[in-house]
Amino acid sequence: MGEFTIRTRKFQSNPLLGRKQFVLDIIHPGMANVSKKDLADKLKSMYKVHDAQCIQLFGFKTAFGGGRSSGFGLIYENLEKLKKFEPKYRLKRTGIAGEKTGPGRRAKKDNKNRAKKVRGKDKAKATKK
Repeated sequence: MGEFTIRTRKFQSNPLLGRKQFVLDIIHPGMANVSKKDLADKLKSMYKVHDAQCIQLFGFKTAFGGGRSSGFGLIYENLEKLKKFEPKYRLKRTGIAGEKTGPGRRAKKDNKNRAKKVRGKDKAKATKK
């Protein structure tokens, strides 16, 4: 882990959504990029957050030439607010929401098309494969 500096700008408190939101500027000379986990740890100590899971980081872009990145950050008051207001895909990405269950999109399409080719009782057999 190399050295990096974090600066927050456009910092605002959003009491309706129970969070603080800001733009993050990261200066990381000599490094390709900084992991979100490292950023969350540093933000946790900067803003005295009780749980690192309440910090959501996303939308990072590295400046041309490297050495600088910027993205967005949210610090929620608690996990309930986070689960209530964060999009499902971001919760899955960070591992807070469980993985999806059941067949995926491609498998559903394959089952549907297999069932089209048969009639009667064979339809049920075709979808179970």
